[in-house]
Amino acid sequence: MVKLIIGGTGSGKTKELIDQVNTAVQEEKGSVVCISRGNKLTFDISHDARLIDATDYPIKDYASLLGFLCGIHAGNYDITRVFIDGLYKITGIKDVAKAEEFLNMLDKFSAQHSVNFTVSLSEEPSAATEGMKRFL
Repeated sequence: MVKLIIGGTGSGKTKELIDQVNTAVQEEKGSVVCISRGNKLTFDISHDARLIDATDYPIKDYASLLGFLCGIHAGNYDITRVFIDGLYKITGIKDVAKAEEFLNMLDKFSAQHSVNFTVSLSEEPSAATEGMKRFL
């Protein structure tokens, strides 16, 4: 399952994501991972979640982010939830069509490996494509 949190700057996406990470840590039987750009979430999310600063790794587009996620999963099959805070910031590419394609690839990965993803996207909800709307 892939869930998309979409909204403009200052709309509360990160707050919602933090709440979901902390809830998942309490409810999930497996490991919880949160990927963000920078370390701004360090004191907001539970220390039981694995916080990864994407700037520590050479993630430069959607394909490298997908490869990174596959590598994380390959190293720990116990991961059941992955949260991605700021898809455009992490990939450096603000393109709704490419973001939709990435979400579709994530959905296939999710179905195959039983990992649920929540992705925040800094975009006006009216700009979401029809394909993206199925993840809302």
